[in-house]
Amino acid sequence: MSRIVLGLSYDGSGWHGWQTQPGGRTLQDTLEAALASFLATPSVATICAGRTDTGVHALQQIVHLDTDAVRRDESWVRGLNAHLPPSISVQWARCAAMDFHARFDARARTYFYVLRSAPVRSPMLHGRIGWVHDPLDDQAMRAAAECLLGEHDFSAFRSSECQAASPVRTMQALNIVRQGDFLIFEFRANAFLHHMVRNLMGTLVMIGRGRRPSDWAGDLLAGRDRSQAAPTFMPDGLYLAHVDYPQAPDLPILPPAAALHRHLGAWWRIAQE
Repeated sequence: MSRIVLGLSYDGSGWHGWQTQPGGRTLQDTLEAALASFLATPSVATICAGRTDTGVHALQQIVHLDTDAVRRDESWVRGLNAHLPPSISVQWARCAAMDFHARFDARARTYFYVLRSAPVRSPMLHGRIGWVHDPLDDQAMRAAAECLLGEHDFSAFRSSECQAASPVRTMQALNIVRQGDFLIFEFRANAFLHHMVRNLMGTLVMIGRGRRPSDWAGDLLAGRDRSQAAPTFMPDGLYLAHVDYPQAPDLPILPPAAALHRHLGAWWRIAQE
């Protein structure tokens, strides 16, 4: 028996999230069906690093599975991609120690949210970025982001459907970079609650629009009341960008920014001109 680790990227538009559902159009169901076809076996179970929601993308989703099959790394990549739709792609495959776990061994996860602030939406970027028609105050949002760093109870930014045992998470970084009309929000934490990044985005955008002061983010944290925070923001611009495994340095995981430019570099360079 071997433990195989896969690095996946996918366009989450049109998919009902990662996690398997009865009769649902999910990424996990599609990957496991491809594995069953590729390995000529009835079923193959997979474990992922983070269960992305409906419409959320991944630059580097990490998945592991156990199998008796023996294949070369490149055979896993080419063989699985032959059975997957164009919106899902295996980027690499490696054999790992049997005690490696894609979810429980992860020490940090990084998400990017790509947002465009422009008077008119672009149909070419539909489903791949978030969009607001208002101008946004970068400095106000960065000041709000400072309030969110560190270990906190993030109940104010937690979905009512969240099944996590504790709402306490450690936000290690929250960076905001502007490139013309585009803003990239980088969120890094030990783990995230259900809808946490999108709920944080809703609050940051409301502050950026000038509808709330920067210290509102800190007030929401202290209040721990989801009903007082901004609505959940659209999923379109959200990307799982990186998963950190300090005990598995041989996995070919790119740094978050490198992963972003590898997959989105074509239109990103155009956007900066």
